[in-house]
Amino acid sequence: MDNQEQKHQRRPRYKGTHPKAFKDKYKELNPEQYSDTVAKVIQKGNTPAGMHRSICVKEILEILQITPGQTGLDATLGYGGHTLEMLKCLKSKGHLFATDVDPIELPRTRERLENLGYGPEILTIRQTNFSNIDQIIPESGPLDFILADLGVSSMQIDNPERGFSFKTEGPLDLRLNPSKGISASDRLKTISQNELCGMLLENSDEPYAEEIARAVTLAIKKGEEITTTSQLQKIIKDTLQFIPERDRNNDIKKSCQRCFQALRIDVNNEFEVLYDFLEKLPAALAEGGRVAILTFHSGEDRLVKKSFQQYYRKGIYKEIAPEAIRPSAQECNSNGRAKCAKLRWAVKS
Repeated sequence: MDNQEQKHQRRPRYKGTHPKAFKDKYKELNPEQYSDTVAKVIQKGNTPAGMHRSICVKEILEILQITPGQTGLDATLGYGGHTLEMLKCLKSKGHLFATDVDPIELPRTRERLENLGYGPEILTIRQTNFSNIDQIIPESGPLDFILADLGVSSMQIDNPERGFSFKTEGPLDLRLNPSKGISASDRLKTISQNELCGMLLENSDEPYAEEIARAVTLAIKKGEEITTTSQLQKIIKDTLQFIPERDRNNDIKKSCQRCFQALRIDVNNEFEVLYDFLEKLPAALAEGGRVAILTFHSGEDRLVKKSFQQYYRKGIYKEIAPEAIRPSAQECNSNGRAKCAKLRWAVKS
């Protein structure tokens, strides 16, 4: 019959409390509708799909000492977790600016915060790299507080379409803004063995940089395509089979993590961007203004530490963190992604 009713299609069964495939985690991806499931995932120490759990929130708020009426900047908006807590401190008085380079996640975060009652009257969001902080100041004026969380957000890492993780099949992209620059796969097509080896050493202290760089560049010369996360992972895995069996799986996993990190840092020019931000930072702060920077890589932490010390010696900062602040043991146990975080701060003279 032409008018025959369409047969009802049942929704796929939710496979357990934490399915492996990203697309199957439809309950976690709808936190408003399935809050109980999300709570269970968090309770297990995991991060729900499509979400990001902010790190060192308590410590950051203690450092920034935000009061109603102030003007501040969240230089790395991400999922908006830190932003939300800073907005609460303002109590609808003052203004918060926020920047993020990711065109995919930024609109979602904007909508999420607007639904919580934080619209343009209290929050201004700009899609731009945080190194462009000097372009915000003409509109904001000198800032009383600034936060920069340099970690890649969980919703970026977990989404296989973004290609940030070797754990799932996806395009080898790694760009925070997929519409700009070149992907990691395109970067590998023209890179030399020495250049790749240097990248792996400088960006991630990879102990097997020479062996991996040789294998990757040789595969490309032979005409092999490295366009997916699994293809790069396989080359790394095959290359490191000489590692003693008792250590092999763990060492290969760590090398994959470091290689993907090194490529991500390279294609997004992360060290150069951070250097520009640190250079422009003092001019953006008001007298007595406070800045907190959360890093997840030894190279980033060194840049932040040296910059703060340099401007402290010049008298531009009147106070800086004597040492890096680490997340509490409790936070690391409940959120494994907090373990490598380091927090530093400075106060403008």
